[in-house]
Amino acid sequence: MTDTAAQWFRVHRQTVDPRLRLVCFPHAGGTAQLYQGWRARLPADIELLAVRYPGRQDRLAEPCVEDMDTLADRITDALVPYLDRPVALFGHSMGSAVAYEVARRMEARHGTTAARLLVSARAAPHRAVTSGLHRADDDTLIAGVRSLGDLGSQVFDIPELRELLLPALRADYRLIESYHPGRPAPLRAPVTAYIGEDDPGSGRVRADVEAWAELSIAGGFVLRAFPGDHFYLAPREAELTADIAQRLEEVGRYRTSMAFP
Repeated sequence: MTDTAAQWFRVHRQTVDPRLRLVCFPHAGGTAQLYQGWRARLPADIELLAVRYPGRQDRLAEPCVEDMDTLADRITDALVPYLDRPVALFGHSMGSAVAYEVARRMEARHGTTAARLLVSARAAPHRAVTSGLHRADDDTLIAGVRSLGDLGSQVFDIPELRELLLPALRADYRLIESYHPGRPAPLRAPVTAYIGEDDPGSGRVRADVEAWAELSIAGGFVLRAFPGDHFYLAPREAELTADIAQRLEEVGRYRTSMAFP
C-alpha cells in the first residue's frame, strides 16, 4: 500500500497560497497534537503540518515503525505533494533526528533543500548517547521519560491508557536508541537548535547540541536556550514560535512578491 499525505500529516492550518510550509515532528511517544496551538501563533502565510506516527491516536491500529530508515523513507515519500512550496522542518527530541533524516532524503531524492532545519532538545546524530531504555521494564522506561520533565506523563498512571500508550513509547525508544548514523552528511539547509536551560541533559551535552553546526554547509548555525526542562516547548510555546517565525521571515517572500506584485 502506498502511504498518503493524509495518513502522515495533520494539517493544523491550511493556507490558500502559503509562503512556506512548516512540518513538525513529535518526540518519542508524542503525537501531532503537540503542535496544535502553534496555528494561532505563526504568521498567517505559513501552513502548519504535524507528523502522525503510526501506533497512536487515530493510527492506533497500525504497527509502530521501529527503525529510522523505514520511518524517514515513508515520511519523505508522503511529503512529496507538499514540496511545491518551501518547506521548513521542526523536530523535538527524537523528532529532531527524524526531521534531519527527512531533510537528507529531500535533498538526495528530490533535489529540494529544506528552508531551515529546526531541532529541539536533541544532540546532533553523530554525538548522541543512548540509554538503552527500550530494553528496560515498563516502570523503568516510564521513570526515564519522567526524569526529563513532565508533559502529560500522568496518563501512565491510568492502567487502561498505560496499556494503550506504552507500545508506541517503547517502539520510539527502540528506534532512536538503535539509530547510529556514524558521521552524517551535512545538509545544504541552515540549522537552528533549541534547548531547555534546565533539561537534565543540556548542561552535560550542550557541546553535542552545538555539533548540529557541523551538519549544515549553509552556515549560520544558531543555538537558542529557553527556561524550562526537556519539554520547555509547551510552557514556552509563545516565545519559541516567535523565534521560529523570525528565522523563517524571509523564506519564500521573494517568490511570493514576484507572483503577486
